[in-house]
Amino acid sequence: MHRRIFIGSLAALLAPATGVLGAPPLQEETRIAVVRSPDCGCCGAWIDHLRESGFTVEETLSDNTDAFKDQHAVPQPLRSCHTALVEDYVIEGHVPAEAIRKLLAERPQAAGLAVPGMPIGSPGMEMGDHRDPFDVILWSGPETRVFASY
Repeated sequence: MHRRIFIGSLAALLAPATGVLGAPPLQEETRIAVVRSPDCGCCGAWIDHLRESGFTVEETLSDNTDAFKDQHAVPQPLRSCHTALVEDYVIEGHVPAEAIRKLLAERPQAAGLAVPGMPIGSPGMEMGDHRDPFDVILWSGPETRVFASY
């Protein structure tokens, strides 16, 4: 069962903000649409991280996030607890806002970014001073590479 908590088409939500070409990302409103389980607290904490970093976040609560991941061809090994769409990219898991800004500035040919699993210390998964190292993966189909390391 899907429960929508925003009104409007996803296409309109994801339309890039207008502005001068070459302007730094997030100078104007950058919208990101997040699909998450209503029972997941870390997803809400990740959304707070995005908002604090200047993104405008629209949430969709879903009891079947795997269907959305399937629809956007997120590879099984890269999956995490929530999926987002920003401009032409899919964002999977606890990707730092800094990496999303870098993605939008560089615009590589790719499907998106992923932080597989739920690493301690990633945005939304903070546990005091404990931080596990993790990689942000750039992916397109089955091809992957490390985009950033934290």
